[in-house]
Amino acid sequence: MVHAQEAGHAMTPQDLVARGLTPEFAVFLTSMLPIIELRGALPLAIRMFQIPWPEAFLICFIGNLIPVPLILLLLDPIVKMLSHIRVFRLFFSWLFKRTRHRGSIVIEKYEEIGLLAFVAIPLPMTGAWTGALIAFLFGLNFVKSLLVIALGVFIAGIIVTCLSLLGWLGAIIAGAGFLLLAALGFWKF
Repeated sequence: MVHAQEAGHAMTPQDLVARGLTPEFAVFLTSMLPIIELRGALPLAIRMFQIPWPEAFLICFIGNLIPVPLILLLLDPIVKMLSHIRVFRLFFSWLFKRTRHRGSIVIEKYEEIGLLAFVAIPLPMTGAWTGALIAFLFGLNFVKSLLVIALGVFIAGIIVTCLSLLGWLGAIIAGAGFLLLAALGFWKF
């Protein structure tokens, strides 16, 4: 039998479980990954591994937040160190330009509220990793950014949980709740 790694494929959460990890730990690790984050790990936990939703929510929420303080604290020294190497300098230039473009309008105008909305919307490339990168690039306060990103992940978790449990009805309920929250948040400004 050929293992996923030997065949040149990325290891999946199912592969991790097959190798002896608990489904909970596989989901926890998955929720820490960029792009996948809570948005991908939570449906996996609820639908595939049948983890009760409150436990799945907590596992994914904590897992998704673990990289955030590390990104906020360590990104600057890592970028400075690696930017001496041409390939990394080009990569960081591309990544930072792309991230500034994605977040510039909302973050420049609304700062933390904009960051909250950006992280809370459960779409690809709008999660905690990108939110932490945006907070770093726009020089937002560390503590405020950490709290705002945590709240955004929490809101995204509620939306994704509703979608996972209720299908389209959950999407409508979650969407209406998010629109109301967004309207109230932006109305203050």
